[in-house]
Amino acid sequence: MTTSTLAPIATGTRAAERPVAVALAAFLGLGLLFMAGFSPAIALHNAAHDFRHTQNFPCH
Repeated sequence: MTTSTLAPIATGTRAAERPVAVALAAFLGLGLLFMAGFSPAIALHNAAHDFRHTQNFPCH
């Protein structure tokens, strides 16, 4: 009976995924900010109104 084992392969995927994750988070965050900030919909305006004023984001 023979047994073979596979050696783990270090690919470094964690280090390569970090810039992609940061870019995706920044894109989504800025998208949400500008969607709530410049949306003409009154519901989004009211939902984000107080937060926008605390962050000096112009809304009117």
